[in-house]
Amino acid sequence: MTEQASHRLPADSDVDLHEPAQRTELRRAPWAVLGVISLGGTLGATARYALGRAYPQDPTGFPWTTFIINVSGCLLLGALMVLVTEVWPRQRLVRPFFGVGVLGGFTTFSTYIGESVRLIDAGAAVTALEYLAGTVVAAMAGTWVGLGAARGALRLRRLVAGTGGAR
Repeated sequence: MTEQASHRLPADSDVDLHEPAQRTELRRAPWAVLGVISLGGTLGATARYALGRAYPQDPTGFPWTTFIINVSGCLLLGALMVLVTEVWPRQRLVRPFFGVGVLGGFTTFSTYIGESVRLIDAGAAVTALEYLAGTVVAAMAGTWVGLGAARGALRLRRLVAGTGGAR
């Protein structure tokens, strides 16, 4: 990348420096964003912890609780990305609160890796491999389903409202 091209890269991937209205985002104090991320993260991590306590894992069994948490979190994140770009594009705290905070705190790919290592150490390598591969495939599919469901719901909403469904 040339020096000239690199200076055009935004400091924040959500900010397009070529859009005057978005340039002010970089000057705003980050406290509101950090606050909603912290609050959302607390809520998401608390929900994950509660599910983990309610449905504990068998040391050599498939970690269904973490699997479902991660896949459902990816599904919700896919839907959220459609909503924040098409329904709430000017709501600057929605994505940090729900995406980075709630869903970032709820999903736990570090636990996914830790559980995989635990399964291997317990002699359940086949289960670990099923878990490793299954989580990646299901999480990607969940994201795709979330994106598609949200887009479909928005199309249906536009049709019902009479504003057309094409987009």
